[in-house]
Amino acid sequence: MGQGLWRVARNQQLQQESYSEQGYLTREQSRRMAASNISNTNHRKQVQGGIDIYHLLKDLANDELLWQGLCKSTWGHCSIYNKNPPLGFSFRKLYMQLDEGSLTFNANPDEGVNYFMSKGILDDSPKEIAKFIFCTRTLNWKKLRIYLDERRDVLDDLVTLHNFRNQFLPNALREFFRHIHAPEERGEYLETLITKFSHRFCACNPDLMRELGLSPDAVYVLCYSLILLSIDLSSPHVKNKMSKREFIRNTRRAAQNISEDFVGHLYDNIYLIGHVAA
Repeated sequence: MGQGLWRVARNQQLQQESYSEQGYLTREQSRRMAASNISNTNHRKQVQGGIDIYHLLKDLANDELLWQGLCKSTWGHCSIYNKNPPLGFSFRKLYMQLDEGSLTFNANPDEGVNYFMSKGILDDSPKEIAKFIFCTRTLNWKKLRIYLDERRDVLDDLVTLHNFRNQFLPNALREFFRHIHAPEERGEYLETLITKFSHRFCACNPDLMRELGLSPDAVYVLCYSLILLSIDLSSPHVKNKMSKREFIRNTRRAAQNISEDFVGHLYDNIYLIGHVAA
């Protein structure tokens, strides 16, 4: 009797453990199936997302407003911008031509300008070429310097595009040399640049010139003094740097009727900010 009851109890225990194990397996299988479904769903979303990105990039590649913005942000002025577009014109094609022309210019400036003209991008005019150079930052400055030295008519128009009104002389000179790079050695071209800058600076600041009693010749002397001071203060080969007192004395000898305070401010600017033609 006791052994029979024990067998019944044992059978019930084994059945419960079997049901529990089956339940665990069923739950584990359900969990794995759910995880697999989630993974497949995420994969489908990624695939779908890839298709969306592809179409998005394809649309952007054909977006004329986008290409127009890229053209005008890199090449700020082109003659073709102000003309009725020719048949078959697209800003995407224009961007490719501008990029090709810039690379050509950086290898041979004359061929680059001729390329722009042959494509109708630039008019054969010194003023248009000067505007293009003034508004473009992709041109190699060494090649540009050679080109401007040969094309003084373009250089004249390029200088007149600068507005130095209400600018302190050393700061204006820095801006000038950022667009028109100074030669590495002193010579006729550097003298030409300083002369043209001096006349333009005076034309932009007539009231200041009258107040300070400065002429283009006096500004020319000041500019040369600033360049020499810049070299003196920045060169590691110069051990005995020019003092402020020495600069004031030397400058006032070369350009008379200039106040000591004004020349002192010139020195301070170079000392604190740095070279005017770096």
